Amino acid sequence: MPDRTAGSPVGKESPEHARKRKQEYSNSLVESVKYWQGDDKIPTDIEKVKGTLKDVSGLGESFDLVFREMTFAGRKFGYFFVSGFAKDNIMQIVLARLSMLDEKQISADALRAFFDLYIPHIQVELMTSMSQTINKVFQGYSVFYIEQESTSIVLDTRNYPARGPDEPSLEKVVRGARDGFNETLLTNVALVRRRVRDPGLKVEIMQVGRRTQTDVSILYIDDIADIRLVESIRKKIQAVDVYGLPLADKQLEEAIIQKGWNPYPLVRYSERPDVVADHLLDGSVVILVDTSPSVMIMPTTFFDLCQHAEENRQTAFMGTYLRWIRFLGIFASLFLLPLWLLLVIEPGLKPAYLQILGPQETGKLPLLLQFVLAEFGVDLMRMASIHTPAPLATAMTLVAAILLGEIAVKTGVFVYEVILYMAFAAVGMFATPSYELALANRIVRLILLFAVAFFKVHGLIIGITIYIIVLTLHRSYNSSYLWPFIPFNAKAMFNIFVRQPVLNNKDRPSLNKPKDRTKMRNKQK
Repeated sequence: MPDRTAGSPVGKESPEHARKRKQEYSNSLVESVKYWQGDDKIPTDIEKVKGTLKDVSGLGESFDLVFREMTFAGRKFGYFFVSGFAKDNIMQIVLARLSMLDEKQISADALRAFFDLYIPHIQVELMTSMSQTINKVFQGYSVFYIEQESTSIVLDTRNYPARGPDEPSLEKVVRGARDGFNETLLTNVALVRRRVRDPGLKVEIMQVGRRTQTDVSILYIDDIADIRLVESIRKKIQAVDVYGLPLADKQLEEAIIQKGWNPYPLVRYSERPDVVADHLLDGSVVILVDTSPSVMIMPTTFFDLCQHAEENRQTAFMGTYLRWIRFLGIFASLFLLPLWLLLVIEPGLKPAYLQILGPQETGKLPLLLQFVLAEFGVDLMRMASIHTPAPLATAMTLVAAILLGEIAVKTGVFVYEVILYMAFAAVGMFATPSYELALANRIVRLILLFAVAFFKVHGLIIGITIYIIVLTLHRSYNSSYLWPFIPFNAKAMFNIFVRQPVLNNKDRPSLNKPKDRTKMRNKQK
């Protein structure tokens, strides 16, 4: 993998230097630094430091990389930072403080004097690795290189461009918090900390990706979460060896969870801090990836993906009602179309009170083909709505609903019943809280439609049986995907269908294998 990040020095380049640049083959930043200077130590000569930065980081070619050479108290300094990440006010305070120093004020150990006495900043550390300092600069830090010193001073001056913590569009609630995660990791951690003010909340951070060095953070409560689960997730993340994570959490999920071609998600995504805090208190492990507003919650089950924050923002009765409506919608999105097609193909299966079901006219196309075209049409409209600018959204809706739907029925391409039941299934799909689960259910619905069309009753029964078996064998970190249905847990299953009042919800889910299963302590008499 040629190192395309290495820039050429300013000015004319010698033939030998140009040849060395063309021959470079580095898989990591450490290898690149060692290639150019022989080791990963920080040179004591500022000119050598500058030369390495030109060869490795592109200093002199990238306009946003700044290397400011200065002299403080008789010592030569090199200040390296990315202009788009730096907080100007912090940098000005530090530089103003150093500019007032006199050579007589500096002791023999100049580095220790600068670090301990003359840099008025809280988040500051010392580093002896050249590759680490370069990596820190690209993360938003700034670095002081000091003449005659093989150790640098690293300051946290990060100021990432970010939007506000707006309410997530996929997880809106009628009443409740309106803040949501954004693309900045530090902000997202703070939103969780605000809700879980527990010293047991641990926030680990590591970098993933040889080129992107993306920040990945693991959150858990150490006296609740299963330490074996935490260690398993940590080891899998540390073992990831990829070029980078430009698409953040989704690429990390595929790297640490090997699920093959199964469309069903093994993690729950959320953009709501309150939902994440609730799962942490239940013993789940949460993964945050920088540059992504989505947070991964593990382990998860099919029924976890069917729940929404709105149910817990209402009374227990209304929350249960909303949950039942949502489950009916998900059931309709899966089985309504195959069941209707079966009753049309086999009219003898219809009881007397369902004789109204079935098309009065067959249409010009077979019913299976009509359903397939309708499915593709819904997908096409969904993608079109995503890519359509807001001012044109109304026009696009009119085109889809009137020109396509109405005219297609009047010309005999579709029958009214197909459009009706397809609309029911689409509404159920949109009512599914998890976007990934809704897409997976759509694939299963299509498969069941083909099974019913070709094998009728046997096709539906065998299809549903295979569907349940596949979900049962689907494992989420060695936990059953259909828990608490398989293996059956009566109490947990009751809590799935009935939203319990807060004071009655005394135990944490056994799926997470928490250290402390009890949420509510018994009152001492």
